[in-house]
Amino acid sequence: MLHCSTLRFSQFHAIRTGGYLWQWKTVDRIMKGNSRDRPWIFRTYAGHSSPERSNALFRENLSKGQAGLSIAFDLPTQVGYDSDHVLAKGEVGRVGVPICHLGDMKKLFHRIPLARMNTSMTINATAPWLLALYVALAKQQSAELNQLRGTVQNDIIKEYLSRGTYMLPPEPSLRLIADVAEYCHNELPKWNPLNVCSYHLQEAGAEPVQELAYALATAIAVLDEIRLRVDPVDFPRVVGRISFFVNAGLRFITEMCKMRAFVELWDEICRQRFGVDNPRYRRFRYGVQVNSLGLTEQQPENNICRILLEMLAVTLSKKARARAVQLPAWNEALGLPRPWDQQWSLRMQQILALETDLLEYEDLFDGNSEIDRTVSQLKVQAKQELVRIDAMGGAISALEHMKQQLVESNARRIRRIESGETTVVGVNSFVATADSPLTDGIETAMHVDSEAEASQIAALRQWKRDRDPERVERALSEVHAAARNGNNIMPASVAAAEAGVTTGEWAAALKSVFGSYRAPTGVRMSPSNQTENLDDLRMAVDDASRKLGRRLKLMIGKPGLDGHSNGAEQIICRARDCGMATVYSGIRHTADEIVAEIVDEQPHLVGLSVLSGSHMRLVLEIRELMVERGLGHIPLVVGGIIPDQDKHDLLTGGVRAVYTPKDFEINQIMAELVALADLQRADTAAQV
Repeated sequence: MLHCSTLRFSQFHAIRTGGYLWQWKTVDRIMKGNSRDRPWIFRTYAGHSSPERSNALFRENLSKGQAGLSIAFDLPTQVGYDSDHVLAKGEVGRVGVPICHLGDMKKLFHRIPLARMNTSMTINATAPWLLALYVALAKQQSAELNQLRGTVQNDIIKEYLSRGTYMLPPEPSLRLIADVAEYCHNELPKWNPLNVCSYHLQEAGAEPVQELAYALATAIAVLDEIRLRVDPVDFPRVVGRISFFVNAGLRFITEMCKMRAFVELWDEICRQRFGVDNPRYRRFRYGVQVNSLGLTEQQPENNICRILLEMLAVTLSKKARARAVQLPAWNEALGLPRPWDQQWSLRMQQILALETDLLEYEDLFDGNSEIDRTVSQLKVQAKQELVRIDAMGGAISALEHMKQQLVESNARRIRRIESGETTVVGVNSFVATADSPLTDGIETAMHVDSEAEASQIAALRQWKRDRDPERVERALSEVHAAARNGNNIMPASVAAAEAGVTTGEWAAALKSVFGSYRAPTGVRMSPSNQTENLDDLRMAVDDASRKLGRRLKLMIGKPGLDGHSNGAEQIICRARDCGMATVYSGIRHTADEIVAEIVDEQPHLVGLSVLSGSHMRLVLEIRELMVERGLGHIPLVVGGIIPDQDKHDLLTGGVRAVYTPKDFEINQIMAELVALADLQRADTAAQV
């Protein structure tokens, strides 16, 4: 499919000069002669397997009318590891494209002129490095740097709170964000150096007030740092380059009000805290991907309606309309979406923007008393939370507080679904369903080629053999010196990119100066005050503990680089509330580290959480190591986005239970874990 689409695009490009701009010309033709507003930028979030295959996907999406690129990078690239690192095992090309060096970046943008692109790079910990690679490639293409347009997300604070793709401790990470902003101000004036991301805050359970407050606190922390770097006369222009990336859930009226509150709060902060008088620099510029947290594995066709309604939250109100929108695919709860699934999401945007009359009217909600009341209420509550964060010393100092609040709000969300207080159609209500022609007997997800990782590693090793080692060493020394001496990291990083330095080498140079870091988990050290529906479970845990001779202990591990810890956190919190002893050391562990912890802790049950799609390789490796070290008797369970065939293979490989997003009743999971521990105890006693 990719090959044929690439041929079609190539033929189109050969007969039309400037073919990469045709989608904007198409929009101009549609808009000509009417009073409609211009639509937002249509994007899809894409990248997988290898730079070559991702390039083919990019060109296919551009040929379908996508008006910008939004790049997904794989987890090793996101956290500063080369594809051949032990922690990269099973993760290469899995959730995005692997970029280890300038050669990979050149393949990624083959026949795509950077001078004509508006490129969004969803990258945070290694944002300076990926931007350096982009700049180095632009220079090779003879593009004028001051004309480059795009965005680098560069928001590391939310990584400590939600996705976990941080690389360094918070303070030096904040410094690197400011380095990028300062460099862009001087060299790339049309580039957005910071895309404050509240999207993943909502995915981690944030309620609207938390999303408002935590995102704005992040922006404040960064701007406080940046204004020490630039001339006061230039500072308003720097503020004007800050953008946001937000989430919109199914309560789309509340979400729309949240966006209007964002607009008004940002305007107030820019005026009152930072003295920005020019309205042009106070505009709340934001892109959006609508909520993926609410997409269901059960009756996944319902997700089409959910995605469309969520899009309305960020398009209906002209005053708070997104500048760019990318939509998840209907089958994201099942696995990696195929190109056709992404096209469907793109078509939804195009139909809303170009077939309806939405863009012909002024803001539909101005003067609505109910909307005004809700917006005002959200603003008051967000300001109160901002005051609390400021009193703690700002966003960096308040990380543990914010993480704890997200874990607790996510727990409340899950309990509402479990109790039926929140209705989720097809999950806790209206579960009877006809057979779905979209899923029954049909492969619904794209699979990353198992050879992609080996091919990427081979290419990486060849790259290292072909480069000038002395030039590489000099470039790394300059990166190390810039980090140590407090110089802006970007010039040395661009030079390192041009010298052939790799992602892992660049990151290692920074770690040698700043050290490593493990973020707070947000998991309580003692049980919460939750009492509803837990009495029977607590009695079962107590009974099992008496039979075992000690408190029933559950250990949760996060192998590999997957930083999505929400599920693991909720399982460990509920287990503790049920009376179990618990062990959870957070994210990013090798198989050897997890098995060593099992040896030390001697749990009765081990659970592994993997949501990046690398479950087969990582889980079975851990299972083999457990058997080798005499731990094969301990029941091993797994949670993640796991297709049915993989579930079967894991169970065949010795895993005792597999849980996916459809297993939303955590109390039921707890009961099954207690039963597993009791069964294992009985089997062991019988063998003795």
